[in-house]
Amino acid sequence: MFGSKDSGSAHGATTLIAQGTRVEGDVHFTGCLEIEGTVVGNIRSEDQNSRVRVLSGGLLEGEIWVGDVVVNGRVNGNIHASNLVRLASKAAIEGNIHYTLIEVEKGAEVVGSFVLEQATNNVTSFPKEAQAADS
Repeated sequence: MFGSKDSGSAHGATTLIAQGTRVEGDVHFTGCLEIEGTVVGNIRSEDQNSRVRVLSGGLLEGEIWVGDVVVNGRVNGNIHASNLVRLASKAAIEGNIHYTLIEVEKGAEVVGSFVLEQATNNVTSFPKEAQAADS
């Protein structure tokens, strides 16, 4: 899909949801999660090095909260990636994409907004006085 420059071993163990498999419910994982089948539920990992790949023919109906997201299938829900989002040519997204870095191939479709997220260590909070004045 994006060449073989990414190795799964950099992300830890790989979990595969194979074509023809349907999972209903939220999925919490570490490492790499590859979806060729259908997942109805949210995907979440607290590990900043985690990666979800929705492969061609794969479908996710829910939100994603992980480090890296690679999509070449369909996602109906918002994507929240703390590191990188890659949309391949067959990607179809219905939802907002929250990203720090993004790569989009020609042919990818997005019905939603792109939201640039700043790194948490670069964000400063408003003083409480300013927050109270806005209320």
